[in-house]
Amino acid sequence: MDRNRRETRPLSVSRRSARPTYRDKELEAGSLAHYDDAAYYTKTYQKRKDDVAFYVELAARHGEMLEYGVGNGRLALPAARAGAAVTGVDHSRPMLDDFKRRLADEPEAVRGKVTLRRGDMRSVRLKRRFSLVTCPFNAFLHLYERKDVERFLTRVRGHLAPRGAFVFDVSNPSAYELVRDPNRAYFCPRFRYPRTGEMVRYTERFDYDQARQILFVTMEFLPRGREHESWVTPLAHRQFFPRELEALLHYNGFAIEEVWGDYKGTKFDRYSEIMVISAQARK
Repeated sequence: MDRNRRETRPLSVSRRSARPTYRDKELEAGSLAHYDDAAYYTKTYQKRKDDVAFYVELAARHGEMLEYGVGNGRLALPAARAGAAVTGVDHSRPMLDDFKRRLADEPEAVRGKVTLRRGDMRSVRLKRRFSLVTCPFNAFLHLYERKDVERFLTRVRGHLAPRGAFVFDVSNPSAYELVRDPNRAYFCPRFRYPRTGEMVRYTERFDYDQARQILFVTMEFLPRGREHESWVTPLAHRQFFPRELEALLHYNGFAIEEVWGDYKGTKFDRYSEIMVISAQARK
């Protein structure tokens, strides 16, 4: 038996790890609030399928996966159904609780493939190594400062098996988004909010802090007929430019193997909206 592969433990959620903390409360809110409502998150991203197919194929090939930012299992649950042993780390209790509810309806064979750990991806230690470590769908963009990146990549190295793959994807900074007027509200189609069942009007505002390279997104929800009872959800994403990200990986002990511009293997170029990166830890 491969000493880096261990028998999968039953589903468990550790509650000992603290929520991630940042010196800036604005950043702390921007890293947590978007994930407080699992039903809304599921509805918002239910049509996003290309990354699911990509990571499920990777996990099935490796037979296992450590996923940072596992959320409520949008990627991890299909991977477990495909036979991969999945260990998921996330800071959001609502998302992990929703994952547990979804798993309760799965066959025992699938439930037994999943182990969950609540905690900060910059500090969680799992005391084992994986042939595949992932950080999908912009979870990496919640690493706002260089020291956050360094702490996280140290943990990734500690959890990678020899010759293991670290695969993650992030949005490629868009000049169009970064120069948007922060005072302008961008209106999106009305929709039925899943938690309440009522129709809401939805707007977004974008404010880029070019000194810190952080894009702040403010999402405002206005219930029809009760606009005075609106609420907002903040989201903060660090913007990593391609050459900057290459340098951060290099100086933290990683060698980039591949960079794609989508989840279908298209080469990354000047028109790519995302970066999908596969790297290995250097000896």
